[in-house]
Amino acid sequence: SAGDVMIQLAKLYGQSRLGGRLPAYDGKKSLYTSRPFPFTCEAFKVTLPDQENILCGLPRGKRHFRVQITLDKVLFGRIDSEEFYQAFNTILRELFLGRYCLVGRSFYKSQPGEGLKNCCGFYQRIQNTQMGISLNIDISCKPFINPLPVINLVALLLNRDISDDPFDFCERLKVSKDLCDVEVNFTLEKNADKKYRITGLTSQGSSQLPCPCDDSGTGKTVVEYFKETYRRTIRSRVPCLKVRDQEKPTTYLPMEVCEISDAKQISYLLSVACQHPMDHEKTILQTVNPYNEDPHAKEFGITFENKLTIVKGRVLPPPVLKFNDQGKVKEFLPKVGKWNMRLKQMVKGGEVNTWACINFASDITHAAAVAFCDELAVMCVISGMNFKGDPVLPLVNAKPNHVRPFLKKHYQRFMEILRPLHKELDLLIVILPDKNGTLYGDIKRICETDLGLVSQCCLAKHVLKMKPQYLTNIALKINMKVGGRNTVLLDAVVGNLPRVSNTPTIIFGADVSHPHHGEGRSSPSIAAVVASQDWPEVTNYAGLVRPQARHEEIIQGLFNENDCGSGCISGGMIKEHLISFMRSTGHIPRRIIFYRC
Repeated sequence: SAGDVMIQLAKLYGQSRLGGRLPAYDGKKSLYTSRPFPFTCEAFKVTLPDQENILCGLPRGKRHFRVQITLDKVLFGRIDSEEFYQAFNTILRELFLGRYCLVGRSFYKSQPGEGLKNCCGFYQRIQNTQMGISLNIDISCKPFINPLPVINLVALLLNRDISDDPFDFCERLKVSKDLCDVEVNFTLEKNADKKYRITGLTSQGSSQLPCPCDDSGTGKTVVEYFKETYRRTIRSRVPCLKVRDQEKPTTYLPMEVCEISDAKQISYLLSVACQHPMDHEKTILQTVNPYNEDPHAKEFGITFENKLTIVKGRVLPPPVLKFNDQGKVKEFLPKVGKWNMRLKQMVKGGEVNTWACINFASDITHAAAVAFCDELAVMCVISGMNFKGDPVLPLVNAKPNHVRPFLKKHYQRFMEILRPLHKELDLLIVILPDKNGTLYGDIKRICETDLGLVSQCCLAKHVLKMKPQYLTNIALKINMKVGGRNTVLLDAVVGNLPRVSNTPTIIFGADVSHPHHGEGRSSPSIAAVVASQDWPEVTNYAGLVRPQARHEEIIQGLFNENDCGSGCISGGMIKEHLISFMRSTGHIPRRIIFYRC
């Protein structure tokens, strides 16, 4: 990198042609010094020796550079704030550049291990505050990847072993989405530097795919081609990667002979762990300690206090919650931000007259699943819901291999019983295995978008334990999903909620989420807008989502006008929410409160 070049320049010429100066480089075109160089313009030759990449361990050969330094500006204290802080931050970065990997404003240090891993580092920035010039520093973690076969990564994504089992539709969809546009190396190719970009996953296994690389015209499959050409036996039922390069628009490559080597490509696939606050503080202090011994800080006369700044904070008083008058506890003041439903009932209990349960967890017996459903139904009734005890059909055990056809088939069975009675299925309870991979997302997508069903998923480990607190939490979730209301603010009930109680008010919340790097260039940004649907309680919210231009931060679907020839017709998410609010409350909102994340 350019930073390595400047570090080597300072080592080679620092005490000679640079006149003993210790410059700070911003990684682009600016070089800062505390005193003038003994020249106004001079060129230098720099050679970087062989070394290893700090994160990937890849070898590098010798490289030669020409660096020209020209005096651009002498500041003499006449400096605008933006340039001052840019120089200040550049100086402080020099301490860590040789030992850490710089990503944005954060430094990361490699940890031993193979495959996917989290590298810990820190974020630093000089800022002007009410207390003066301050160093803002925090610990950060970022996921990186060492070179590993794609097949290993796919096993992590699906949370299962990839032996020679075929992928179902949902698994193919997830892998295709997560790995779209990721570049891979073909490990059996002589040109190891050649990159292929993943465009998707084949719907068939490699034993059924005709090989596009076979020019003999014999119709060999991918399995046969790799067996004859590379003497490599590959999995016959596992789908292949669809890849492209500059020479061929589409090629099929088996996962086990492809390797991902670039850390940044799939970093979004991992989550990072949090530290305990005391450990967090200790790590920060250990990071700050070297600053006062930094030669660059000494060169520019910069010193730091060795203790954290104390900032006064305040804790807002919790609001009093109102519960149903049928319970023994009608009002409650939460402590440390939490409460339980002991001796309390929901303000408005929802109704579940028709329900069913499907068990996808093989380690949960039929009897255990039935017992769990019975206990959950009892807890819903105790909490204030109207929950009928018997399911539409007896509990069904299922395998998670073919979720979509199974759910649709049994939904038809449920409706064959309910349709003559002019009823709908109010709730579907789904028991999931603890290692469910993509199963949760698949079930939610099918139930909500294909079947229009309210569903509640429960993990097997919680089903076995059947703890009352867990059953209560599930009952609260179900109640909200079927149109009930768990609790409201007492101030809202008695009319003391500021800027809300005195006039019909609707509260909006809006945000835009953007696609990750690996989601493909055609993936849109998603705008979401929620709005309250009741007043004066303001506890029920409805949500709307719209796709929009990629990485566009301004929400495009809030309001729109269409010219239909006879006049303009207005619409958009704001109008939809306002109409929904008026229908549910009978009021036209006189005040709008809008929160934009």
